[in-house]
Amino acid sequence: MTGTPRWRDGRGTLHLGEESGGVTIPLEIAASYRARTRGLLKRDGVEGAMLLTPAASVHTFRMRFAIDVVYLDRALRVLAVRTMRPGRMGAPRPRARHVLEAEAGAAARWGLRPGAVLRIEPTAG
Repeated sequence: MTGTPRWRDGRGTLHLGEESGGVTIPLEIAASYRARTRGLLKRDGVEGAMLLTPAASVHTFRMRFAIDVVYLDRALRVLAVRTMRPGRMGAPRPRARHVLEAEAGAAARWGLRPGAVLRIEPTAG
């Protein structure tokens, strides 16, 4: 796919590259302002991951659990991976266009590290 897709709120599948063993992960897509603002607030966990788009930074105020924050560029290449405890403010990441959030420890289990390229397949409907 060329260019940056226009994402919509909904669900999809996150595909990690072969360097991660070809892992697929359930994904929630938060593309509207309202969905991005709500994010993972007031939840006790997340099944899979949540993509915030567009986004270059996140906060964990009012969150109930620690999260892994994966900063992605326009090509869905991982720029950085950070773990954030509740009540923290993340600094904006230069070149980040999307942020992937998952429960703390998930990025390491999935083998996500800077340079990895992800693929997202939105669910039709």
